[in-house]
Amino acid sequence: MLPWLLVFSALVFPAWGVSSLDKTQAKQVSEGLQHLFGNISQLIEKSKLSLDDVFTIVSRKEWGAEAVSCSSRLTRPVEVLVTHHIFGSECHNQAACSQKLRELQAYHVHNNSACDVAYNFLVGNDGRVYEGVGWNIQGLHTQGYNNISLGIAFFGSKEGHSPSPAALSAMKGLISYAVQKGYLSSGYIQPLLVKGENCLAPPLKENLKKACPNIVPRSAWGARKAHCPSLTLPARYVIILHTGGRTCSMYDECRLLVRDLQSYFLDTLSACDIGYNFAVGQDGGIYEGVGWNVQGSRVAGYNDIALSITFMGTFSGTPPNATALKAAQDLIQCAVDKGSLASNYLLMGHSDVVNTLSPGKALYDIIKTWPHFKH
Repeated sequence: MLPWLLVFSALVFPAWGVSSLDKTQAKQVSEGLQHLFGNISQLIEKSKLSLDDVFTIVSRKEWGAEAVSCSSRLTRPVEVLVTHHIFGSECHNQAACSQKLRELQAYHVHNNSACDVAYNFLVGNDGRVYEGVGWNIQGLHTQGYNNISLGIAFFGSKEGHSPSPAALSAMKGLISYAVQKGYLSSGYIQPLLVKGENCLAPPLKENLKKACPNIVPRSAWGARKAHCPSLTLPARYVIILHTGGRTCSMYDECRLLVRDLQSYFLDTLSACDIGYNFAVGQDGGIYEGVGWNVQGSRVAGYNDIALSITFMGTFSGTPPNATALKAAQDLIQCAVDKGSLASNYLLMGHSDVVNTLSPGKALYDIIKTWPHFKH
């Protein structure tokens, strides 16, 4: 028999506190969380937990964690399971969840003076489990419980809605694994609390410019070390390219493709690094090439004054999907907002400055309609 599961809700309000919510909003959040965690309890109680429940753990290295660490260790098995949610941080794919987690770690370390991200693990609506401080280190999620509990957080909270079925399944699998491996006592409890004592979610930004899109850093796709000349910012041009060859539509597939592209530039072309500032996959992910401050090497005569954005694949007959196109447009706007690209920039296709088929006719026909295209 499973232990009776009480629903724990560490209600993580924005950093300005509960007082900023009116009574109606607070009631909606409370009711929504009761529904959310009630479904978790029902899901876990319906069937015996076993190692047959499959879930994937994304390691700290894979999501691009900062090299920080906490030293206070947990004594296993712990007796308490603490379940949280991170208000306003919904994510639905590995690239987005990794970016959210990097931002959360930075907030906890630099704003809350913590030694690392506060949770042992986090669960995204993509059905993946993201390693926080892991199995053996105390989190900093719930005062009075950190040394006797595992703290697991769901990304996001939508009033009246449960996490996705994939997220619920991942949570179920993670708890099963924790019990089977002796990290969590088979007789664990989940204490019922009204609200968390610490504000662990970054404050929600209102009335600000749109946030920059998620960018997968070099460390997350396994870049080799390389050194190229610096780029003087703000850049004056945006050059749109395609890589030619195969494309990718899943995060792991895109990470491998970016690594292969870098190897091609380094080993075959004897270039100083991958030739693009950023690469866009059909998964909607933006993959850091040489980044904001370094020159690309693919557009002779423009490398020192342009940001090069390449779509991974061949787009002569069929254009990139809508998700990839929006990601590139958001990246360009982000570049302007952060001062890396002049507000009066000009946008061109690769074929406008070099005798090449890149970026492909289907893609070129689309970018001709974008703002700042140089006619």
